[in-house]
Amino acid sequence: MQKTNGHIAIIGGGTAGWLAALMLQKAASAHEQPQPRISVIESPNIPTVGVGEGSTSVFRQVLFDLGIDELEFLRETGATIKFGIRHAGWRRDRKAYLGPIDDPNALTQPHRNAPSNWLHHARIRAGKSASGAHLFSSLMNMRKAPVAKSDEGLIPLSPFHHAYHFDQARLGKFLARKATGIEHILTEVESLERDESTGHIKSLNCSDDQSIPVDFVIDCTGFRRAIIGGLGATWHSYSSMLPLNKAMPFWLKHDSAKDMAPFTDAQALDAGWMWSIPLQDRTGCGYVFSDAHVSPEQAQAEVEAHLRCKIEPRGLISIDPGRLDKAWIGNCVAMGLSQSFLEPLEATSIHGTIVQALILTSEQPSSLVGGEYDQNAESYNKIVAQQVDDFADFINIHYAGGRTDSEFWRDVSSDGIAQRQRVAIEKWQTSPMISQDFEHLPWRLPHVEEQLYLPVLDGLGLLPKSASKSAIPDIATVKEARKLLEKQSEDFGKASRQAMGHREYLEFACNS
Repeated sequence: MQKTNGHIAIIGGGTAGWLAALMLQKAASAHEQPQPRISVIESPNIPTVGVGEGSTSVFRQVLFDLGIDELEFLRETGATIKFGIRHAGWRRDRKAYLGPIDDPNALTQPHRNAPSNWLHHARIRAGKSASGAHLFSSLMNMRKAPVAKSDEGLIPLSPFHHAYHFDQARLGKFLARKATGIEHILTEVESLERDESTGHIKSLNCSDDQSIPVDFVIDCTGFRRAIIGGLGATWHSYSSMLPLNKAMPFWLKHDSAKDMAPFTDAQALDAGWMWSIPLQDRTGCGYVFSDAHVSPEQAQAEVEAHLRCKIEPRGLISIDPGRLDKAWIGNCVAMGLSQSFLEPLEATSIHGTIVQALILTSEQPSSLVGGEYDQNAESYNKIVAQQVDDFADFINIHYAGGRTDSEFWRDVSSDGIAQRQRVAIEKWQTSPMISQDFEHLPWRLPHVEEQLYLPVLDGLGLLPKSASKSAIPDIATVKEARKLLEKQSEDFGKASRQAMGHREYLEFACNS
């Protein structure tokens, strides 16, 4: 047997488990000999709901880093393209707005002393939507792919990473097939053997009577929290600011008269909101609602009235939004749904898993398999807590659009917006939203900052012209911004017209 440098055991497969395994393996293979043994220990008896999930753009970068071809990924997982989110019904006037995930400001340097998001402010001060400056908004509206087809092959049309929609179960299986050199052990972990002096996990006692020695454990068992739950972690709830506590998932057939939407649709309803996530073979949907305001039966009736068709719910999921107070305890780290769970509004779950894996791999994986963990664990827990707290704040602020036409929306408007978010909104009435308003994660890890906040707050009608005027008061800077915006608009329009249709691109991927 090849000599290894300790054993890192990941408990639970799925997207989180296999992503963690592949990212740890890549980090170890770049530098270390001998490499740590990495295994994924997965229960063969855990069912999945599988009604569609979305990622952020950082997921695409990870796929590339792992050497995974996009066409193969689309073909094997049934995934689709995601350029952002369409929010409908979140405002007082019920108008829809787009939340694209690209950033036109990144294509240019700000003029003179203008802030880094100067093009957004130039749009707002001119009375135009910030999202209208985005290439991804154009592609969303036209239901296009990020590529054009030529005799030489596919031509990328975007300098930005897009995101994806996928079925979690199919994605997990695809990643497992890519995990060459990672052990896959199908068994149920029933109990832990722990060191009497340190409390560290020494071995895992499994249902098939085997005992598996371990040096470091990553808990990816989802809501069960099968490992970290026995180590003293407690739950920090966000229920006061994220009151939706039930999710009713279901499937819909595609509308054959339309091309597939390259975006997540988030439709606000009377007691929450409904997601629609297009996959290649069907659309995964679900109503996330507050059962303090409607019963499950009333929720289903509301969805059916909205869609004008019957649905077949695939169960009812209970949600307690929050995070662990400590994601790293002893020689165990919880990742993915084991560590936190929020409303599925902004695809924070997989994004969080990736960032957490990036933090773990910021040092050599061999550092995880022995020695003292206190300093690393304290730093890790602080960063991850900030990450999830910021996610919760971002989701919470989506509810600040001023709807008061149902009991749920009246309650949210009066008591549901966190005080720190109310203070931020008040500040942005007179001061422009800029990068310095946000606390960045260490090493500038990808995070929720002004490039995502601004289109949402502008879409909700909460960013006045006057604040953006103060961001770029110099008329020469304003003229330069308008010139660049006109040029970008022309280029983005041309690219969108040349782009393949979304369904056409997916069919090409499946046949390539």
